[in-house]
Amino acid sequence: MSAAHAAPLPDRNSLPDAAGHFGNYGGVYVPETLMTALQELEAAYLQVRDDAAFQAELRHHLKEFAGRPTELYFASRLTEHAGGAKIYLKREDLLHTGAHKINNALAQALLAKRMGKKRIIAETGAGQHGVATAAACAKFGLECVVYMGAHDMERQALNVFRMRLMGAEVRGVEAGQKTLKEAINEAMRDWVTNVRSTHYILGTAYGSHPYPMMVRDFHRVIGREAKEQILAREGRLPDELVACVGGGSNAIGLFFEFLEEPNVRMFGVEAGGHGIKRGEHAARFAGGRLGVLQGCKTYILQDGDGQIELTHSVSAGLDYAAVGPEHAFYRERGRIEFAYATDDEVLETFQLCARLEGIIPALESTHALVHGLKRARALARDRIVIVNLSGRGDKDVQQVAKILGHQA
Repeated sequence: MSAAHAAPLPDRNSLPDAAGHFGNYGGVYVPETLMTALQELEAAYLQVRDDAAFQAELRHHLKEFAGRPTELYFASRLTEHAGGAKIYLKREDLLHTGAHKINNALAQALLAKRMGKKRIIAETGAGQHGVATAAACAKFGLECVVYMGAHDMERQALNVFRMRLMGAEVRGVEAGQKTLKEAINEAMRDWVTNVRSTHYILGTAYGSHPYPMMVRDFHRVIGREAKEQILAREGRLPDELVACVGGGSNAIGLFFEFLEEPNVRMFGVEAGGHGIKRGEHAARFAGGRLGVLQGCKTYILQDGDGQIELTHSVSAGLDYAAVGPEHAFYRERGRIEFAYATDDEVLETFQLCARLEGIIPALESTHALVHGLKRARALARDRIVIVNLSGRGDKDVQQVAKILGHQA
């Protein structure tokens, strides 16, 4: 359903409700031992959200440390290759630590300091959130422990070293598939045990309230900048926006400022893996059902008995069985559309972007680029597509070289 024909929507700023729900999605599904911590976090966040001093300090760090604003780059050769709409890339890959994740990590680290927390834990899949958290903790002098699936540690060895170099302890998780879901499980166990001294910097717009709201708000800077930049560059809004969706933080960060612009279509792109067969992908909207996982009600890849299915993606950051609740809500209401990109498409486009633009995108971001090229081909030359290039692909080069049979 296109944006112009979507169902009527509530005011974007009214979501979530007081209980953390986006319609039928979201909420709080955690052990009793975490309820006080979540309530404390929500109260602290709501206070700093309207605190001029906190927001000024955050803007300072985002500019001086992270490198905001990021460029909105006209990809002329990709545009020529597609033969249709103009393709712009929102260059979150240019941020310090290599991805959009630093927006949220800096903000939550500042919030943790405001709350008097000395110890930080985090989970990571592709390693970008772990690196961003390690950098923020090093900057602010906080103890840092990052949980990462053992399989992800192997395919993202560079980011493991980067985290350790900045003083973080990286704890490998050997359970299950040894990927992001298991890393989140271990981080939550740690938080239950050490809740008085520890803040959990969750890395995406997922989990129990207030995390989906809080992480979204910390990434809204992406969309605010993009809107200002495209108006300055083209004198009008884009026709379409495209972003990859694992949990969905980079996507909701871009989309949120455009939700009330009815003529701007939005596409979230999930991980199609080897194709939409059980255990071979991580496209929740293509093969999932409503359920509860790790504190949140949303679309989940699960079998008929409610057991979480195996997932697969060439990109560690999208290799997860659930999707952020706000994305589920806007999909249900027809405001955000969803597609998927397969591993083969991603590997081809990863190389194409490097050859044509001199930009090596993260494998996660390349999923968005796959669909962005498809959309550009389908549109007239006077149309505009913005693709969120959420991270850079340095971390993925050795993995891709191995897959393609080259020597790194």
